[in-house]
Amino acid sequence: MTDLQELPTPRLRVVTREVDAIDDVLEYAEAARPMFWSRRGDAMAAFGESHAFVSPGDPTRFDIGARWRALAATAEIDDPVGLRGTGLLAFGAFTFDPRSPARSILSVPSIIVGRRDGRSWVTRITHADAAVGVSDADASVPPEPTPYGPYWSAKLGPGALDPAGYQAAVRNALETIAGGDVSKVVLARDLVGSVPAGSDLRRLVRALASGYPDCWTYAVDGCLGASPETLVTVTGGTVTARVLAGTAPRGADADADTAASLTLATSAKDQDEHAYAVQSVLASLRPHTSALAASEQPFTLKLPNVFHLATDVEGELSDGASALDMVAALHPTAAVAGTPTDAALEVIRRLEPQDRGRYAGPVGWIDANGDGEWAIALRGAQFDLDTVPADGRDDIPLRAHAGAGIVAGSDPEAELLETRVKFRPIVDALA
Repeated sequence: MTDLQELPTPRLRVVTREVDAIDDVLEYAEAARPMFWSRRGDAMAAFGESHAFVSPGDPTRFDIGARWRALAATAEIDDPVGLRGTGLLAFGAFTFDPRSPARSILSVPSIIVGRRDGRSWVTRITHADAAVGVSDADASVPPEPTPYGPYWSAKLGPGALDPAGYQAAVRNALETIAGGDVSKVVLARDLVGSVPAGSDLRRLVRALASGYPDCWTYAVDGCLGASPETLVTVTGGTVTARVLAGTAPRGADADADTAASLTLATSAKDQDEHAYAVQSVLASLRPHTSALAASEQPFTLKLPNVFHLATDVEGELSDGASALDMVAALHPTAAVAGTPTDAALEVIRRLEPQDRGRYAGPVGWIDANGDGEWAIALRGAQFDLDTVPADGRDDIPLRAHAGAGIVAGSDPEAELLETRVKFRPIVDALA
C-alpha cells in the first residue's frame, strides 16, 4: 500500500452469489490480520486486498470518500443477491485526530463472506483487466474456512497516562472548563501491552462478539473492538445515528442495577454531557437533511458492563451524501471530543501524552451506492501488526484506550472509575 495520492484507480469486477447457510462467518477472516464486522448475528468477514486508499497523518483523510465514489462508478458489479453488504464493499478505519501520524485506510478486499437476515453470500472482487476472471462455478463456492488457532493471553500495563496522571489531567480539564474555554472535553487514558507473535486475533474478535452481541464488533487493519456507539448509518437516503454520552457502571445485583440506572437517568451532570453530544450531532446533520428528528429525552441503554444515556437520531438526506460524507460531517462528535469541538481538540492534545490513533475514530464499511454502517472505535485496541519481524520472534504490540466526558462538576476519581469500567470489554477479552 502507498500514499493516497499515489494510488491509481483500477476498474474492478465484482461478483456476488448466495451460498448455503454459513454458521461462523469469522472463520473466513485471516487469523493474523482479521477484517470483520458484525452485530446481532449479521456479520461480514473479508480477506485479501484488491485495492486500498491510505492517508497517513493527513487532515484531508476523508477525501478518500471522493476517490471511493470514482472507483465505484467504474466497477462492473454482478450482484443478484441485493442485500445490505453485498456487491462492491470497502472497510475503513480513520484516525481520531487529523494530526495523528497513524494511517487512515479504506480497504477493498478480494473476498467477502457475509450473513444477513439468515442468508449467506460470497463476494469476489478482481481487477476487470485481469487475465483470468471469476467463473460462475467459482463464484458460487465459498472459500475454505480456517480453523481457529490456540488460545492466548495478553500482557497489559499502564501506558503514557497512568491512573494518577489521568486524575491530574481531569483536574486540569476542570480548570479549563471553569475558565470558559470549553464546556466539555473527553479525556482518555491508555493501556499498553503485547500478545505472542502468531496469535490468532480472531479469538479476541470472537470473545467480543459473543460477550457484546448488541455492539458493533469490528476488526480493520489491526483496529479491533466492540463499540456500543453508532456514528452514522446510511440506507437508501435515510441517515441514522445513536448518540451515547453519560455512563454508569452496572450494579452487583438487580437492586443495585436498578439504582444505578435511576441515578444515571436523573443525574444533571450526565444529562448535560449527553445534551452537548446530541446537539453536536444534530448541528452536523442539519445541512444535509430535509427532515431530522431526535427523541426529546434520552433512554437508558443497558450493556453487559455499563449503562449509557442514549438518543437515536434519524433524518432524510437532501443532498445525495454518502456514508463517508456523513462520517466526515459528524466526526468528531461531542461524545468523543467535547464542546466546542476545535477548542476541545486542543485541550485533548495538551493533556493526553499519547496519540489516540484510531481510538474514537470512525470504523465501518461503505458500498457502491454510498450506503454503509460506521461506528466509533471504542472498547477496543490497536495492534501494531506491521512491526512484527518476518521470523516471528517478537510479540505484537497493542495499545488500548478508554475515556470519559469531563464537564463542570466532574469528579476525577469517578471519571477514573468510568475508564476502568470501559476498559473491561477489551481487557477481559484479551485475558
